[in-house]
Amino acid sequence: MISQVFILSSQGDHLIYKDFRGEAGSDVVCVFYEKVTALTGDQPPVVMSHGDLHFVHVRQGGLYWVATTTADSSPFTVIEFLNRLAALVKDYCGSLCEKSVQMNFALIYELLDEVVDYGYIQTTSSDVLKNFIQTEAVCSKPFSLFDLSNVGLFGAETQQSKVAPSSAATRPVQSSREQGGKSEIFVDVIERMSVVIGSNGVVMKADVEGEIRVKCFMPSCSEMRIGLNEEFSIGKSQLRGYGATARVDECRFHQAVRLDEFNGSRILRLCPSQGEQTVMQYQLSDELPSAPPFRLYPTIQRDSGGRLLMYLKLRCDLPPKSAAINVCVSVPVPRGSASVSQELSSPDQSAELKLQSRAIEWKIPRFAGGTQLSAVFKLEAAALGPAPLMEVGQVVLAFELPHLTVTGLQIRFLRLSPVQPGPSQRWIRYVTHSDSYVIRV
Repeated sequence: MISQVFILSSQGDHLIYKDFRGEAGSDVVCVFYEKVTALTGDQPPVVMSHGDLHFVHVRQGGLYWVATTTADSSPFTVIEFLNRLAALVKDYCGSLCEKSVQMNFALIYELLDEVVDYGYIQTTSSDVLKNFIQTEAVCSKPFSLFDLSNVGLFGAETQQSKVAPSSAATRPVQSSREQGGKSEIFVDVIERMSVVIGSNGVVMKADVEGEIRVKCFMPSCSEMRIGLNEEFSIGKSQLRGYGATARVDECRFHQAVRLDEFNGSRILRLCPSQGEQTVMQYQLSDELPSAPPFRLYPTIQRDSGGRLLMYLKLRCDLPPKSAAINVCVSVPVPRGSASVSQELSSPDQSAELKLQSRAIEWKIPRFAGGTQLSAVFKLEAAALGPAPLMEVGQVVLAFELPHLTVTGLQIRFLRLSPVQPGPSQRWIRYVTHSDSYVIRV
């Protein structure tokens, strides 16, 4: 049983506040934010107490989604409710951010009235709620000259217009009237990798977590069939075929997925609801089917002037036609480091010394596969210890690999039945993120 639900910005601004039972005053919002900001660390506890009142919160889209309860409610139920509420707001508003919540506050209050009744959760299904929600979402799309790059001569279609941008799916599910009846469906294969590479270059840990996410903007779709790799195998004992296999250790499916064709043909069948849902989750542990995407070759020594000289050579082992984007290399520096001079191998790179985190952030906008980049950093420090190499620590990489999956999972086909009468578009996108990529020096 939920007493209150409120949404706060990262600065503590009150965006949404709904009291269902009148058991506590509105000052609990300030109490919660004071308790969160007073704690040290980046991740405060999910459940906190203040007298007889219990706070349960999650972080989504840079916002605090908080529910209070005075009864002995299950915290896992409240956490699941908050996550589903955030997913509902994202479906109906198009995106999760402070501006979107402020512009669609009336729609969010209408959602809360239908989802919770006197503290009791009623439903979080988009298919059920679409019959009751009448408020249209407010979307703000600023004009950009980059949008004109997709238009050819006399408005002709270009090759770039056949590629869905990353922001194409960030629109409300009830925007069919504004979009002119445009029907689209997005299938995203998203993977997150965690890798630890020792100082000798040996991979000590390699884990991959992935999911197949579907976002549907079609008013009527009775069934969708998603075909995976025919050689897709679960566990080492289920290797299939003789070609390049895509193997995972375990899989979890959405409750709406029918698996009668999965064992024989690797086909997922489901009736997608409007909005976003995770169809399948999978995990691969302790091994990668290919080499790690990045290798680092560091050389750290002192020069004649007493400065610390760091020479870093970073190699990208992706296929030549692939590339990594938004690469950020964080290199810890010894205590007392005051300034740094740098020499980078290309002009599009940048580097900066962060004194608060005691690290050099080396940023690379785009890193093509099969190439290598280098950087030289000269550190000025007040007093270097006898072993400055021991103070450098481990290098952390953050990056994004578009159009690529580490496990090799691919979508063979995407079929809808019955065939949609009007024009419909189907998009399949792949992306791999670095959850934790650590290279020990």
